[in-house]
Amino acid sequence: MSRYTFKRFQELYPNDDACLDKVFENRFGDLTTCPKCGVIGTKFYRVKKRQCYACMHCGYQLHPLAGTIFRKSHISLTDWFYAIYQFSVSKNGVSAKELERSIGVTYKTAWRMCKQIRILMAQENEKLAGTVEMDETYIGGRHNMHNKFTKKSPVFGIVERNGRVKAEHVKSTGSRVLLPIIQESVDMDSTINSDEWGAYRTLARRGYNHTTVNHSTLEYVRGNVHTNTIEGFWSQLKRSIDGTYHAVSPKYLQSYLNQFCFYYNFRDVAVCPILLELATKPV
Repeated sequence: MSRYTFKRFQELYPNDDACLDKVFENRFGDLTTCPKCGVIGTKFYRVKKRQCYACMHCGYQLHPLAGTIFRKSHISLTDWFYAIYQFSVSKNGVSAKELERSIGVTYKTAWRMCKQIRILMAQENEKLAGTVEMDETYIGGRHNMHNKFTKKSPVFGIVERNGRVKAEHVKSTGSRVLLPIIQESVDMDSTINSDEWGAYRTLARRGYNHTTVNHSTLEYVRGNVHTNTIEGFWSQLKRSIDGTYHAVSPKYLQSYLNQFCFYYNFRDVAVCPILLELATKPV
């Protein structure tokens, strides 16, 4: 795993100018042709007291922050980059209260910054393949005296063995909801491992290689058949939500699922450069 220490982060982005240069570099690269005048070999210089760059020939201005999460924000780029760094090195997430204390902004501002950073972590649409596990769980709410779910939000997850994970906040865990998600998210040549939940019963007839373990009889592993990988993801997700955020509204639950899927999918690389590159793209 590549290490990306806070010392390294400070060396690269000591001030707002360095941060703005990085946004310009990530967004426009080594731009040598002006989009307006068409002069080849031109250079763009920084406009004083403005967050933009101008062509040395015609004065055409490029605004690297336009359309990004930094647009029209009164928070300095240094603070934005530090918040992104905090998200990149935190396994359990960063709360708005923690960010409020770290950079000295109001809770409302910190909450919005966290929300904007989670937008960068949206899940990709690529299909999962190989041996995949799937399971459903419930987040939030509580159990009542009859051991039934009360105001819990159903979540469906799919994970590749030693690969990527996807998780989605769903209306229910019935077959009408889960089967379209499975067909959209899992390659037909995959081997699916699950428990014996009724929504999965028709997977074999739909062309998937489907095997199950029976949790009701305390069968959790049979050879290479198990759902321990997705269960481990649920465990980390729930501990992080309970310990860092304490409670998550169903309205914003998907953005938190995206966040922890992002952490899982990029668990073996330095996340900060990836997030900073995503932050320079229009949202």
